Amino acid sequence: MISIRRVGAFAAALSVAGSLALAGCGSQGGSGGGSRSGTGGEPSAGSASAVKAYDINPVPRDRVREGGQLRWGLNEYPTNWNLNHVDGNLAMVKKVIDALMPSAFRSDEKGEISANTDYLSEGVITARKPKQVVRLTLNRSARWSDGKPITWEDYRAQWQAMSGKNGDYRVAGTTGYQDIESVAKGKDDHEVVVTFAKPFGDWQSLFGPLYPKATNATPDGFNNGWLNKIPVTAGPFKFVSFDQTAKTVTIVRDDAWWGDRAKLDQIIYRALESDALVGAFSNGELDTFDVGPSAPDYARAKSTQGAIVRQAAGPDFRHITMNGESAVLSDVNVRRAVAMAINRQAIAQSDLQGLDWPIVLLNNHFFMNTQEGYQDNAGEVGVHNVERAAQLLDAAGWRLEGQTRKKDGRELALRFVMPSGLQLTKSEAEITQSMLAQVGVKVTLHAVPSDDYFTRYIIPGNYDITAFAYVGTPFPVSSGYGQYADATKDSKGRLQWNANLGRIGSPQIDAAMNKATADLDGAQAIADTNAADKLIWEAVNVVTLYQRPQNVAVKNTLANYGARGFYDLRYQDIGFTG
Repeated sequence: MISIRRVGAFAAALSVAGSLALAGCGSQGGSGGGSRSGTGGEPSAGSASAVKAYDINPVPRDRVREGGQLRWGLNEYPTNWNLNHVDGNLAMVKKVIDALMPSAFRSDEKGEISANTDYLSEGVITARKPKQVVRLTLNRSARWSDGKPITWEDYRAQWQAMSGKNGDYRVAGTTGYQDIESVAKGKDDHEVVVTFAKPFGDWQSLFGPLYPKATNATPDGFNNGWLNKIPVTAGPFKFVSFDQTAKTVTIVRDDAWWGDRAKLDQIIYRALESDALVGAFSNGELDTFDVGPSAPDYARAKSTQGAIVRQAAGPDFRHITMNGESAVLSDVNVRRAVAMAINRQAIAQSDLQGLDWPIVLLNNHFFMNTQEGYQDNAGEVGVHNVERAAQLLDAAGWRLEGQTRKKDGRELALRFVMPSGLQLTKSEAEITQSMLAQVGVKVTLHAVPSDDYFTRYIIPGNYDITAFAYVGTPFPVSSGYGQYADATKDSKGRLQWNANLGRIGSPQIDAAMNKATADLDGAQAIADTNAADKLIWEAVNVVTLYQRPQNVAVKNTLANYGARGFYDLRYQDIGFTG
């Protein structure tokens, strides 16, 4: 992981099974601290110190076989392929787009950031005072698949779309982009000069992925131009086709690619319900899929002939999220009561049993247990305390009448929305239902199609409570900022929560996160990030559970792919050794 970089820029991606569809976090320094137990604050059993930073079967390119087809399982079939859009900000979108689109910088397995030389020959800070100025020198060979060169204008257009100045762009997050004053042409079309209005330490988190100028030129192009289509690419692979019936996406080697030639001929992504993926893998229909924290799938995948489950630590975490715009949950004291009535330790033990993974609660929204800077900020909210939860509900006016609490004749009832076919979430929902019944909160379980789960339910706020995972990056606050940022307004005055799916925010939280993103001193950045985290715990938006193991089932002959941790995959190096 990294030795903490700043904090601040983009929304982490979403995953049903648990992989932050966008990107995010810091350093594997060994600082951890005790996690609260389910009954009152004793350190949890287990240690995360022995987990791997990444597990991808690294093999030199000259030992990887030329050609072949990789069949890659997905647990949902996205419709919007703009990863920077709130509806496209999904882990499954990222798995495809990373093979097709540019990113200015890349991370190694330790979270150390460097220029992605396929697109950038250099990226440096040229001035810090009176304003921070960054110069990006572009690779002159880099071109979009329509033949147009990648120039400074593509960078300017993305900044303008992502800056938050026009609320009609339904962006996943504005972090970092909102701090830019200008993006200008340097000495020629292949030099970009970025001037910041205020310091932004995580500047390397920006422009990844980069979309062409045409995508970002208008709100309509940004919002709708990538719906069920991928119009242009600039990677080692290029888009070929969608098959809506078979739910597949096919990409092939791009012979116009200027970098190292892709080893694979093609990659076919196939979407199945989560509970069908392991069967398809075991039957030889898939070469890889993300197991997630499912012990039965983990065991079955491990026992598949010629297969292995690769496992690593990363910036991914499982959580329960409450909808702050839900009529019942709009009261912070009700949210606190719900959080305290849920025994997170019991859920973690249920989820992680049989996965060869330490059971340690996560009590921070930005730093993972394995990262430098991690500290437990959960306070009272993070302690399982049924008696205190009941007191809070009483004080909020919800009185117990029989088995359920009521207020002004209304029942205290929550709808737990979950994707169909995913046993993990179903188990979490059933445990939550049982726990909340102990304090008089009625929970009904509502299963919805996996393909609709985010776009029709969670992102629009059509739920009360749910559970999924965020996939992070090597930039803690930059990665998570959008998940906790306050709402903005579009041109019609409507609130836009963007990547904040819990729909709970405040100017105070924004100010704290903004302070953390502007820190250029590492120790101060850590302190300010933890100050922001404390405010988020008090507001009770995302209730963290645990740092999620990256469990990726693969054929054992597959090289340069697996559980990547913080490592940014080189898709051109992925292939088979036998």
